Amino acid sequence: MNIKFNRNCHKLLLSCLVLVLTSWSALAQKQKNTAYLFTYFTGNSGVEESIRFAISSDGYTYRALNNDQPVISSAVISSTGGVRDPHILRGADGKTFYMVVTDMVSAKGWDSNRAMVLLKSTDLINWTSSIVNIQKRFPGQENLLRVWAPQTIYDQKAGKYMVYWSMKHGADPDKIYWAYANKDFTDLETAPKQLFFSPTNGACIDGDIIFDQGKYHLFFKTEGEGLGIRVAVSDQLKEGYVLREGNVQQTKDPVEGAGVFKLNNGEGYILMYDVYTKGRYQFTKTKDLKQFTVVDHDVKMDFHPRHGTVLPITTQEANALLKKWYRPENLLNSFQSAAIKRNNVVVDTTNSTLYLPVKHGNLLKSFDPGFVIFPGMDISPKAPYDFTKGPVKLKVSSPGGKPKVYEVSASIDLNPVLNGYYADPEILYSHKTGKYHLYPTSDGFTDWAGNYFKTFSSSNLAGWKDEGVILDLPRDVSWAKRNAWAPTIAEKKINGSYKYYYYFTAAQKIGVAVADDPSGPFKDSGKALIAGKPQGIKGGQEIDPDVFTDPKSGKSYLYWGNGYMAVALLNDDMISIDSSSVKVITPDETYREGTEVFYRKGKYYFLWSQNDTRDADYGVRYGISDTPTGKINLPENNLILSKDVKQGIYATGHNSVIQVPGKDDWYIVYHRFTRPHGLGMGQSAGYHREVCIDKLEFDTNGNIKVVQLTLKGIYLAD
Repeated sequence: MNIKFNRNCHKLLLSCLVLVLTSWSALAQKQKNTAYLFTYFTGNSGVEESIRFAISSDGYTYRALNNDQPVISSAVISSTGGVRDPHILRGADGKTFYMVVTDMVSAKGWDSNRAMVLLKSTDLINWTSSIVNIQKRFPGQENLLRVWAPQTIYDQKAGKYMVYWSMKHGADPDKIYWAYANKDFTDLETAPKQLFFSPTNGACIDGDIIFDQGKYHLFFKTEGEGLGIRVAVSDQLKEGYVLREGNVQQTKDPVEGAGVFKLNNGEGYILMYDVYTKGRYQFTKTKDLKQFTVVDHDVKMDFHPRHGTVLPITTQEANALLKKWYRPENLLNSFQSAAIKRNNVVVDTTNSTLYLPVKHGNLLKSFDPGFVIFPGMDISPKAPYDFTKGPVKLKVSSPGGKPKVYEVSASIDLNPVLNGYYADPEILYSHKTGKYHLYPTSDGFTDWAGNYFKTFSSSNLAGWKDEGVILDLPRDVSWAKRNAWAPTIAEKKINGSYKYYYYFTAAQKIGVAVADDPSGPFKDSGKALIAGKPQGIKGGQEIDPDVFTDPKSGKSYLYWGNGYMAVALLNDDMISIDSSSVKVITPDETYREGTEVFYRKGKYYFLWSQNDTRDADYGVRYGISDTPTGKINLPENNLILSKDVKQGIYATGHNSVIQVPGKDDWYIVYHRFTRPHGLGMGQSAGYHREVCIDKLEFDTNGNIKVVQLTLKGIYLAD
């Protein structure tokens, strides 16, 4: 009887044990990290100094949550109105999250802040916060200048959360300090103690501690000797750090904000850092925290982060974040295909449509946009799609929401012809190469602050090859380092060899550089060609050169001006002008800038831009003359290039013109606001422009017809 009872008890215990192990296994599987949360800020002004979130399934491809807007109000949590450098940590219990940020706005100065903010959450969505002003909280901090980039780590021995950050006192360099947070993570309960200082006596900031193989690895940025990211290693969390030789960043550009996180697939770690002078992040991969390989080619983001950190999260946590801050239209806008013209995609949430403009040379019969689908989300049917038969209906499902059907269409759009932001296009057909060459202003820089020029080549006006930078002002020009604008070029055959004369704007002056090939390299003449205003002119700028060689006389002329149109005869060397020939030939009060001159059937055509490049009504007018130096006669209705509201095309101007060799076929090359977002960008639309090409036609009297703007653009059959 007793034996039977014991056997039954034994079976019962085994069954219970199996149940417990099964439940534990299921729980462990449920809690497995399958995704990543990236927390960051975006810049140095206004709302940019706020906490933002992005999410990833693989640690490489990230999509911004909440449309890249703040997920926590800086005004609510900070004493300065802004926060920076967010660091996020999963607590020792596995379900509580801790975040610390710098309480600071850069507009008040880099030595203006004395505080940090401590935040706590149990769901990654709702956060409590407390401000800790170091100078007020602890004695002996009278000469404290700044408190930067706090981070948190759990001290297993003490059973407490240790906060560490950099501080600068008086003339001393920045050093890294630590203190324990209290139980509620609302305050620091111990006074700051020094954790580490740079052995080179330079600034030591942006510390990030990683525990691996029984060692604590402190990544930090140092200034002065050994500038960059270095690593110190210790057996103890709070002391004994020994500096390793060398830096670990894999770039020569300045960097900051190192962050290390472990990959969920067990393949090692990612070390990322902010390449802040270039406005980008660099990702490197390592298995031993010693050797680092750049993996930038695998990284994709739809946002521009500054100094942030990445936290591995579970599927359940990812779903909660997606439910809160990610919508079906975000998923549709997550396409990764390099064939799509990213800047020109049109998502219409009101009418539930998506339009994908596709680059030249791609097939639409079996096209995969490359949507990024996170856990809990879905698109059906699956890619690829046949867009040759018209729009495709896709059902998009997201966590916590009802499925939504979108009508998706795609088309090969050649306009804009270049990928990215470019403006003020000059075009040349080179008899040496038998190709067309395009010379734009590099755009997308605030207040037109670009300082280099690129060129592109094509055999058909549709597929353009990036030939790279041909003139870099800081590197190649001694007399000007800024505002690289509006180039023009001439091809000349001299003693049987081709020469290329490249006229460009730099620092509101005009220079010239020379090359033996249309793609360079170009060598600057060493001084400005046009550095002052013509006689009698008081306003405007010396910008926007245009070069024209008269087919009747063989003489070359240079035109320029802003608010006035000037012309001068170029000397035979093509790098100097006949100063006695300078003449002002402003056609009328509509003239603003961007002169373009060409010859057709005995007539000289003068084109120019009206209004401001930031104006939606920026457009092109023209006049006709019997000579290359005027008088310019104005036809009626001479506005030939202007906005098309129906197509959402605005600010069409600053053009050049090209004739297909041997034919009376002409094309106009111009820039416009980036489409479809330009009109809503305000003043910045004026330096977020893109280059287009459309047909230029004439009536029987030689008048230029109004240009029909297109998205399809131009393709010349080989």
